Amino acid sequence: MRIIKEFRAFIMNGSVAEIGIGMVIGAAFVSVIDSFVSDVLLPPIGLLLAKVNFSELFISLSGGTYETLGAAQEAGAATINYGLFFTKLIRFTLVLFAIFVVIRQINKIRNPSGSPISSMTKKDCPYCFSKIPNLAVKCPLCTSDLEEPVRKKAESKGMQISFKKKSS
Repeated sequence: MRIIKEFRAFIMNGSVAEIGIGMVIGAAFVSVIDSFVSDVLLPPIGLLLAKVNFSELFISLSGGTYETLGAAQEAGAATINYGLFFTKLIRFTLVLFAIFVVIRQINKIRNPSGSPISSMTKKDCPYCFSKIPNLAVKCPLCTSDLEEPVRKKAESKGMQISFKKKSS
């Protein structure tokens, strides 16, 4: 269940770099994922559901009855292609999950000792209300010291943090 929490945090709080990397990786995965969904995943599901071909599931809005989606399109009928939509929705979800797994590994490489969730989450600075890393001790925008909130949060989780005092 931890991976689902990380996946939710990734979806809600992605940085621009992560999104850029995700788009490049997603573009590379599209054909593989599309083939997986169309050729491997949906045929057994269709077989279990009384030999249903998802690409042929549609609703004709013109009132006519057509054997296949191709026949309806050939006749110029307006259709709602919910089977194709379902296929693309599954493909999108799998691409998004593949991107998440890659970025999760990148986050582990960047910060091997930290929790993947904490590297994806941010908090508000109590002074300037800007988004800052969850474990920040100083706000990079207003330069306010955040030692006490971090210390209290760490102590509530059973951790001990000590800060070095700057000598002036």
